[in-house]
Amino acid sequence: MKLFFALVHQDEGSAYGIQFPDVPGCFSAADELDDLSRNATEALALHLEGELVPEARSLSNIMADAEVAKELATGAFLVAVPFVMLTGRSQRVNVTMDAGLIDAIDTTAKDRGLTRSAYLADLARRDISG
Repeated sequence: MKLFFALVHQDEGSAYGIQFPDVPGCFSAADELDDLSRNATEALALHLEGELVPEARSLSNIMADAEVAKELATGAFLVAVPFVMLTGRSQRVNVTMDAGLIDAIDTTAKDRGLTRSAYLADLARRDISG
């Protein structure tokens, strides 16, 4: 899993703008801080779908970038965004858990109209994206 850094800025009275210095043309927005990671993760995945994935610079290299430094000096901040390349194919895995936890997972998944696998995959995606 690669980590890309998103530059986040907000003009007074507007949503948070999200852009990726290492992925030109990839941007998103979020009305609330709590939505930043999820929106940035989704934008990154959609933008890079079927594309060559660019190299992700380290935090120190991103911060040394003159354009990024200029934005940071005016109040912007950086957020680490995980990039998980989805392949579109499923893979069977064997997972061991307490039987009571599996029962709770199955009940919750059923209540939400999901399979156990879909529920666990959704939880993993949300946890990874922050």
